[in-house]
Amino acid sequence: MSELAVITPTYAPDLELFADLHRSVLTHTPDDTVHHVIVPSRDRGLFARFEGPRCRLWIEPELLPRTYFPIPLSRLWLNVARPWPPIRGWILQQSLKLAAAARMEADAVLVADSDIVLVRPVRLRDFMVGGRLRLHRIDHGVHPGMRRHLLWHEAARRLLGRQDVPDPPLHDYVNSLTLWDPAAVRALQDRIEKVTGRRWQDAFSARLHISEFILYGVFVDELLGAPAASDTGICHNYWDATPLSMAEALAFADRLDSRAVGMMISAKSGTTLDVRRAAISRCLEVARQRPCR
Repeated sequence: MSELAVITPTYAPDLELFADLHRSVLTHTPDDTVHHVIVPSRDRGLFARFEGPRCRLWIEPELLPRTYFPIPLSRLWLNVARPWPPIRGWILQQSLKLAAAARMEADAVLVADSDIVLVRPVRLRDFMVGGRLRLHRIDHGVHPGMRRHLLWHEAARRLLGRQDVPDPPLHDYVNSLTLWDPAAVRALQDRIEKVTGRRWQDAFSARLHISEFILYGVFVDELLGAPAASDTGICHNYWDATPLSMAEALAFADRLDSRAVGMMISAKSGTTLDVRRAAISRCLEVARQRPCR
Protein backbone atom coordinates (compact mmCIF):
# COMPACT_ATOMS: atom_id res chain seq x y z
CA MET A 1 0.00 0.00 0.00
CA SER A 2 1.31 3.43 -0.90
CA GLU A 3 1.59 6.32 1.51
CA LEU A 4 -0.34 8.82 -0.59
CA ALA A 5 -2.80 9.03 -3.47
CA VAL A 6 -4.03 12.22 -5.17
CA ILE A 7 -7.61 12.68 -6.46
CA THR A 8 -8.66 15.34 -8.96
CA PRO A 9 -12.04 15.66 -10.69
CA THR A 10 -11.65 17.76 -13.83
CA TYR A 11 -12.95 18.34 -17.37
CA ALA A 12 -11.95 19.66 -20.78
CA PRO A 13 -11.97 23.43 -20.05
CA ASP A 14 -9.40 22.87 -17.27
CA LEU A 15 -7.03 20.72 -19.33
CA GLU A 16 -4.09 23.14 -19.16
CA LEU A 17 -4.64 23.80 -15.47
CA PHE A 18 -4.67 20.09 -14.84
CA ALA A 19 -1.42 19.66 -16.79
CA ASP A 20 0.30 22.08 -14.41
CA LEU A 21 -1.16 20.33 -11.37
CA HIS A 22 -0.16 16.87 -12.59
CA ARG A 23 3.38 18.02 -13.31
CA SER A 24 3.61 19.31 -9.75
CA VAL A 25 2.24 16.03 -8.34
CA LEU A 26 4.98 14.11 -10.13
CA THR A 27 7.57 16.50 -8.72
CA HIS A 28 6.39 16.95 -5.13
CA THR A 29 4.94 13.60 -4.05
CA PRO A 30 6.65 10.24 -3.38
CA ASP A 31 7.52 8.09 -6.39
CA ASP A 32 4.77 5.58 -5.62
CA THR A 33 2.05 8.23 -5.47
CA VAL A 34 -0.64 7.77 -8.15
CA HIS A 35 -2.69 10.72 -9.39
CA HIS A 36 -6.30 9.58 -9.86
CA VAL A 37 -8.09 11.78 -12.38
CA ILE A 38 -11.88 11.72 -12.80
CA VAL A 39 -13.33 13.08 -16.05
CA PRO A 40 -16.62 12.97 -17.97
CA SER A 41 -16.79 10.14 -20.50
CA ARG A 42 -16.66 12.60 -23.40
CA ASP A 43 -13.32 14.00 -22.17
CA ARG A 44 -11.47 10.74 -21.75
CA GLY A 45 -9.54 11.11 -25.00
CA LEU A 46 -8.27 14.57 -24.04
CA PHE A 47 -6.75 13.31 -20.79
CA ALA A 48 -5.51 9.94 -22.07
CA ARG A 49 -2.00 11.34 -22.65
CA PHE A 50 -1.49 11.61 -18.88
CA GLU A 51 -2.12 7.91 -18.22
CA GLY A 52 0.80 5.93 -16.96
CA PRO A 53 2.30 4.34 -13.85
CA ARG A 54 1.60 7.48 -11.83
CA CYS A 55 -1.70 8.53 -13.38
CA ARG A 56 -4.95 6.52 -13.31
CA LEU A 57 -7.77 7.89 -15.44
CA TRP A 58 -11.35 7.29 -14.32
CA ILE A 59 -14.51 8.19 -16.18
CA GLU A 60 -17.40 9.35 -14.05
CA PRO A 61 -19.73 6.33 -14.59
CA GLU A 62 -17.07 4.02 -13.10
CA LEU A 63 -17.62 5.69 -9.73
CA LEU A 64 -21.40 6.04 -9.86
CA PRO A 65 -24.34 3.65 -9.39
CA ARG A 66 -25.73 2.22 -12.62
CA THR A 67 -28.95 4.17 -12.11
CA TYR A 68 -27.19 7.50 -12.73
CA PHE A 69 -27.34 9.07 -16.21
CA PRO A 70 -26.24 12.48 -17.51
CA ILE A 71 -29.00 14.74 -18.83
CA PRO A 72 -28.02 15.84 -22.38
CA LEU A 73 -27.07 19.49 -22.94
CA SER A 74 -26.87 20.20 -19.24
CA ARG A 75 -24.61 19.70 -16.23
CA LEU A 76 -27.33 17.73 -14.47
CA TRP A 77 -27.59 14.01 -13.79
CA LEU A 78 -30.63 11.84 -13.19
CA ASN A 79 -30.91 8.99 -10.73
CA VAL A 80 -33.63 6.92 -12.36
CA ALA A 81 -34.20 5.11 -9.07
CA ARG A 82 -35.25 8.46 -7.60
CA PRO A 83 -35.58 11.06 -10.38
CA TRP A 84 -36.34 14.13 -8.29
CA PRO A 85 -34.48 16.31 -7.67
CA PRO A 86 -31.98 15.99 -10.54
CA ILE A 87 -28.35 15.95 -9.40
CA ARG A 88 -26.40 19.14 -10.01
CA GLY A 89 -22.88 18.87 -11.38
CA TRP A 90 -21.41 20.47 -8.25
CA ILE A 91 -23.03 17.83 -6.04
CA LEU A 92 -22.01 15.01 -8.37
CA GLN A 93 -18.38 16.15 -8.31
CA GLN A 94 -18.37 15.96 -4.50
CA SER A 95 -19.87 12.48 -4.63
CA LEU A 96 -17.16 11.38 -7.06
CA LYS A 97 -14.42 12.54 -4.70
CA LEU A 98 -15.88 10.52 -1.84
CA ALA A 99 -16.43 7.46 -4.05
CA ALA A 100 -12.86 7.55 -5.35
CA ALA A 101 -11.32 8.17 -1.93
CA ALA A 102 -13.03 5.11 -0.50
CA ARG A 103 -11.40 2.94 -3.18
CA MET A 104 -7.86 4.10 -2.55
CA GLU A 105 -5.27 1.66 -1.22
CA ALA A 106 -3.20 4.38 0.42
CA ASP A 107 -2.66 5.74 3.91
CA ALA A 108 -4.05 9.12 2.90
CA VAL A 109 -5.69 10.86 -0.03
CA LEU A 110 -4.82 14.38 -1.12
CA VAL A 111 -7.91 15.98 -2.69
CA ALA A 112 -6.87 18.66 -5.18
CA ASP A 113 -8.92 20.48 -7.82
CA SER A 114 -7.40 21.41 -11.17
CA ASP A 115 -6.64 25.02 -10.23
CA ILE A 116 -4.19 23.94 -7.52
CA VAL A 117 -0.45 23.40 -7.97
CA LEU A 118 1.91 21.81 -5.45
CA VAL A 119 4.91 23.99 -4.68
CA ARG A 120 6.63 22.04 -1.89
CA PRO A 121 7.09 18.34 -1.12
CA VAL A 122 4.07 16.60 0.38
CA ARG A 123 5.28 14.25 3.12
CA LEU A 124 2.60 12.41 5.01
CA ARG A 125 4.60 12.45 8.25
CA ASP A 126 4.12 16.21 8.36
CA PHE A 127 0.36 15.70 8.65
CA MET A 128 0.26 12.88 11.19
CA VAL A 129 -0.38 13.12 14.92
CA GLY A 130 -0.06 10.00 17.07
CA GLY A 131 -0.28 7.79 14.02
CA ARG A 132 -3.48 9.41 12.76
CA LEU A 133 -4.10 11.92 10.01
CA ARG A 134 -4.55 15.49 11.17
CA LEU A 135 -7.90 17.09 10.38
CA HIS A 136 -8.15 20.52 8.77
CA ARG A 137 -10.37 22.68 10.97
CA ILE A 138 -10.77 26.39 11.55
CA ASP A 139 -12.23 26.68 15.03
CA HIS A 140 -15.46 28.71 15.14
CA GLY A 141 -14.86 29.74 11.53
CA VAL A 142 -18.54 29.61 10.55
CA HIS A 143 -20.48 32.61 11.81
CA PRO A 144 -24.23 33.37 11.53
CA GLY A 145 -23.79 35.31 8.27
CA MET A 146 -22.34 32.30 6.42
CA ARG A 147 -25.68 30.90 5.24
CA ARG A 148 -24.30 28.26 2.86
CA HIS A 149 -21.94 26.89 5.49
CA LEU A 150 -24.82 26.64 7.94
CA LEU A 151 -26.87 24.71 5.37
CA TRP A 152 -23.88 22.41 4.80
CA HIS A 153 -23.58 21.77 8.53
CA GLU A 154 -27.27 20.96 8.80
CA ALA A 155 -27.16 18.58 5.81
CA ALA A 156 -24.09 16.80 7.15
CA ARG A 157 -25.64 16.29 10.56
CA ARG A 158 -28.88 14.94 9.08
CA LEU A 159 -26.98 12.39 6.97
CA LEU A 160 -24.93 11.34 9.98
CA GLY A 161 -27.97 10.95 12.22
CA ARG A 162 -27.13 13.85 14.48
CA GLN A 163 -30.37 15.72 15.03
CA ASP A 164 -28.73 18.45 17.06
CA VAL A 165 -27.59 21.36 14.89
CA PRO A 166 -25.69 23.68 17.24
CA ASP A 167 -26.01 27.41 16.92
CA PRO A 168 -23.06 29.19 15.29
CA PRO A 169 -20.23 29.76 15.55
CA LEU A 170 -19.32 26.33 14.16
CA HIS A 171 -16.07 24.83 12.98
CA ASP A 172 -15.13 25.23 9.32
CA TYR A 173 -13.63 22.21 7.56
CA VAL A 174 -13.60 23.59 4.00
CA ASN A 175 -10.22 23.89 2.30
CA SER A 176 -9.08 24.02 -1.31
CA LEU A 177 -6.44 21.34 -0.67
CA THR A 178 -7.06 18.73 1.99
CA LEU A 179 -6.09 15.27 3.18
CA TRP A 180 -8.57 12.47 3.87
CA ASP A 181 -8.16 9.07 5.48
CA PRO A 182 -9.67 6.47 3.07
CA ALA A 183 -10.69 4.24 5.98
CA ALA A 184 -12.57 7.17 7.52
CA VAL A 185 -14.30 7.84 4.19
CA ARG A 186 -15.46 4.21 4.05
CA ALA A 187 -16.73 4.44 7.61
CA LEU A 188 -18.52 7.68 6.69
CA GLN A 189 -20.29 5.98 3.79
CA ASP A 190 -21.35 3.09 6.04
CA ARG A 191 -22.71 5.55 8.58
CA ILE A 192 -24.83 7.35 5.98
CA GLU A 193 -26.30 4.06 4.76
CA LYS A 194 -27.16 2.93 8.29
CA VAL A 195 -28.79 6.26 9.13
CA THR A 196 -30.74 6.74 5.89
CA GLY A 197 -31.37 3.15 4.80
CA ARG A 198 -30.24 4.11 1.30
CA ARG A 199 -27.10 3.87 -0.78
CA TRP A 200 -24.82 6.60 0.50
CA GLN A 201 -24.51 8.20 -2.95
CA ASP A 202 -28.29 8.36 -3.33
CA ALA A 203 -28.70 9.99 0.09
CA PHE A 204 -25.81 12.37 -0.53
CA SER A 205 -26.81 13.37 -4.07
CA ALA A 206 -30.43 14.03 -3.13
CA ARG A 207 -29.28 17.01 -1.09
CA LEU A 208 -29.59 20.43 -2.72
CA HIS A 209 -26.96 21.86 -0.38
CA ILE A 210 -24.06 19.73 0.81
CA SER A 211 -20.31 20.03 1.32
CA GLU A 212 -18.11 16.96 1.22
CA PHE A 213 -15.56 18.77 3.39
CA ILE A 214 -18.07 19.71 6.09
CA LEU A 215 -19.49 16.18 6.01
CA TYR A 216 -16.08 14.54 6.39
CA GLY A 217 -15.01 17.06 9.02
CA VAL A 218 -18.09 16.65 11.22
CA PHE A 219 -17.86 12.85 10.95
CA VAL A 220 -14.18 12.61 11.84
CA ASP A 221 -14.31 15.33 14.48
CA GLU A 222 -17.50 14.38 16.30
CA LEU A 223 -18.03 10.68 15.64
CA LEU A 224 -14.49 9.34 15.29
CA GLY A 225 -12.82 11.88 17.52
CA ALA A 226 -10.11 13.67 15.58
CA PRO A 227 -6.66 13.18 17.14
CA ALA A 228 -5.69 16.77 16.40
CA ALA A 229 -7.33 19.52 14.46
CA SER A 230 -5.95 22.78 13.26
CA ASP A 231 -5.91 25.27 10.44
CA THR A 232 -3.07 23.57 8.64
CA GLY A 233 -2.71 26.38 6.11
CA ILE A 234 -1.43 23.92 3.52
CA CYS A 235 -2.66 25.93 0.51
CA HIS A 236 -2.09 29.56 -0.46
CA ASN A 237 -5.41 30.65 -1.97
CA TYR A 238 -6.84 33.32 -4.25
CA TRP A 239 -10.63 32.88 -4.20
CA ASP A 240 -11.86 36.11 -5.83
CA ALA A 241 -13.84 36.06 -9.08
CA THR A 242 -11.80 38.88 -10.64
CA PRO A 243 -8.65 38.16 -12.70
CA LEU A 244 -5.22 38.92 -11.29
CA SER A 245 -2.89 41.26 -13.15
CA MET A 246 0.72 40.22 -13.51
CA ALA A 247 1.78 42.52 -10.66
CA GLU A 248 -1.05 41.28 -8.41
CA ALA A 249 -0.23 37.66 -9.17
CA LEU A 250 3.45 38.09 -8.31
CA ALA A 251 2.56 39.94 -5.12
CA PHE A 252 0.19 37.09 -4.24
CA ALA A 253 2.98 34.57 -4.80
CA ASP A 254 5.38 36.55 -2.62
CA ARG A 255 2.98 36.07 0.31
CA LEU A 256 3.30 32.26 0.20
CA ASP A 257 3.06 30.97 3.77
CA SER A 258 5.87 28.80 5.06
CA ARG A 259 3.29 26.08 5.90
CA ALA A 260 1.83 25.91 2.39
CA VAL A 261 2.58 22.96 0.13
CA GLY A 262 0.19 24.19 -2.56
CA MET A 263 -1.15 27.33 -4.20
CA MET A 264 -4.50 27.99 -5.79
CA ILE A 265 -5.69 30.75 -8.09
CA SER A 266 -9.37 30.06 -8.64
CA ALA A 267 -10.25 29.05 -12.18
CA LYS A 268 -13.36 31.21 -11.75
CA SER A 269 -11.17 34.30 -11.45
CA GLY A 270 -10.48 34.27 -15.18
CA THR A 271 -6.77 34.87 -14.57
CA THR A 272 -4.89 34.27 -17.83
CA LEU A 273 -2.67 31.23 -18.17
CA ASP A 274 0.53 33.25 -18.58
CA VAL A 275 -0.18 35.25 -15.42
CA ARG A 276 -1.07 32.09 -13.52
CA ARG A 277 2.14 30.38 -14.62
CA ALA A 278 4.20 33.42 -13.66
CA ALA A 279 2.67 33.20 -10.18
CA ILE A 280 3.47 29.47 -10.02
CA SER A 281 7.10 30.15 -10.94
CA ARG A 282 7.35 32.85 -8.29
CA CYS A 283 5.76 30.59 -5.67
CA LEU A 284 8.29 27.86 -6.46
CA GLU A 285 11.08 30.39 -6.06
CA VAL A 286 9.68 31.55 -2.72
CA ALA A 287 9.24 27.94 -1.60
CA ARG A 288 12.89 27.20 -2.32
CA GLN A 289 13.95 30.21 -0.30
CA ARG A 290 11.62 29.39 2.60
CA PRO A 291 11.46 25.62 3.21
CA CYS A 292 8.21 24.34 4.66
CA ARG A 293 8.11 24.38 8.45
